[in-house]
Amino acid sequence: MQLFAQQHARQSAQPSRFGQLARTIVRGVGSVAIGASMLVASQAFASGTEQLKAFVAQVHSARGTFVQQEVRAPSKAQGASGVLSTGGKTGTSSGTFTFARPGKFIWQYEKPYAQLLQADGDKLYVYDKDLNQVTVRSLGGALGASPAAILFGSNDLDKNFTLRDAGVKAGIDWLELTPKAKDTQFQRVGIGFKDGNLEAMELHDVFGNVTLLTFSNIQKNPPLPADAFKFTVPKGADVING
Repeated sequence: MQLFAQQHARQSAQPSRFGQLARTIVRGVGSVAIGASMLVASQAFASGTEQLKAFVAQVHSARGTFVQQEVRAPSKAQGASGVLSTGGKTGTSSGTFTFARPGKFIWQYEKPYAQLLQADGDKLYVYDKDLNQVTVRSLGGALGASPAAILFGSNDLDKNFTLRDAGVKAGIDWLELTPKAKDTQFQRVGIGFKDGNLEAMELHDVFGNVTLLTFSNIQKNPPLPADAFKFTVPKGADVING
């Protein structure tokens, strides 16, 4: 299920350079999500589950900026929103993203180091600017049971996840998604909404690592050119196919 064994090994060896979300996408897509201020619909929703389903049905593409924080795993008693309330940050990165479902996205790290993950619906490209190296893999059908499917996949969340409302905490409606597949790298995904806005996402992997994502400057269903997700190999870059 790991899409980039070599890339993952290099990232593990250099944790300060490569964030957990890069590893998340690498593992999950053959192995983000969205956060604050995305308007899903104008009406009020009764639960986090209803708001998520409205988001999946209505938001076919989006772009914006993100902040990614890696944190210590909360205790079981803290539930879906434990990370937000306890902190325990171990690293922060930021950048921009664009996606169009199914299977097309650009995830661009800008700080503290530059790295690009881009998918055109068929292939996934990881570009390391410092090394001037591109790793290419088949996107395949692996989005289904990964956290990436919530953004980049189709509308069949119930097929791949068990959804459960997790209550209201700090004014945010939370839900948890548990993968139905047994071989996934992820234990659960927590998502928080407020007044129809997708506020935060927590990725809990099977090793106890947790990644918190929040987003801003979101545009939903923006006009995108037909070649928006076409990847062009940078001049002189080494290309690794696997």
